[in-house]
Amino acid sequence: MSPKLVVRDADAALTFYAEVLGARLLTRHTMGESVVFAALELPDGGQVQVKDPDDADPAPAGGGTGVILDVLTDDPDAVMARALERGAEEVFPVDDQPYGSRQGRFRDPFGHQWIVGTEVTMADADVQAALDEWAQQA
Repeated sequence: MSPKLVVRDADAALTFYAEVLGARLLTRHTMGESVVFAALELPDGGQVQVKDPDDADPAPAGGGTGVILDVLTDDPDAVMARALERGAEEVFPVDDQPYGSRQGRFRDPFGHQWIVGTEVTMADADVQAALDEWAQQA
């Protein structure tokens, strides 16, 4: 699956995602001044599409959608720092999570939320046990 993000100012979003996430532009197509399709490859091998709004694909009123994008990285602290330097808002800081990942979340300047973290290496049963314990402490 390749999510398509409709953003106001696709070129600014493409730059942000390249600088913050290390995304690589695969292709970019325009009609007039509007980006109608751009594809990025993320360092973890995933892809994201980006485009400017139009009649068929309007931008959400709040800027983002009900989707949270999750990206694996070896250095979530560095990704978060780059995001904040470039205008993102921290949703929760990067920290060691009880389920075995080091991760944090930010909202990009275009309203989309991104979780950046390391891969979970714990067995499923151990993850569930850690979450159960965490829930009891909350």
